[in-house]
Amino acid sequence: MRNVIYAINITLDGCCDHTKFYPDEETMAYFIQLTRDADTFLYGRKTYQLMVPYWPDVAKNASGDSKADIEFAQAFDAVNKIVVFSQSLSSPGGNKTKIVRTSLHDEVVKLKQEQGKNILTGGVTIPLQLAELGLIDEYHFVVHPIVIGEGRRWFEGINLQEKLQLKLVESMVFKSGIVVLRYLK
Repeated sequence: MRNVIYAINITLDGCCDHTKFYPDEETMAYFIQLTRDADTFLYGRKTYQLMVPYWPDVAKNASGDSKADIEFAQAFDAVNKIVVFSQSLSSPGGNKTKIVRTSLHDEVVKLKQEQGKNILTGGVTIPLQLAELGLIDEYHFVVHPIVIGEGRRWFEGINLQEKLQLKLVESMVFKSGIVVLRYLK
């Protein structure tokens, strides 16, 4: 079975609003490797529209962007399939994109049973629903050593049927003080 991996940048106070801070070079390298180890992305509409067409465009027009941004864009663009869960998105932004309007649970269980690499998810809404359904196998929290004091918090509004018990299996500290915490369900 394939693993569903959730990876997110957060601050010490749990802020995961991507407009409040930006990952450094080491963090980008970490996300590049996670992306290379996946062949499917799971997104909601908002995260999808933040990622596409931005990263595919960076991959095609690599001028003026940082080396890390270009590498991430190329890794992103190499992924086979993007599954978007949305009731309002009218059409996919590319031939790799599939819009799903039916059961999140059923679609993800089906994807997990397919052959392939990891399934990577990001953002907040869909991952929260996946956590509530018990469908996330690994959590990668990339904790930035800052306190924002505002913005969206990750576990805000989660409705678990039972306590989510995670096991820390790896931690890394980057030169910047950013800490990566990798947990298994």
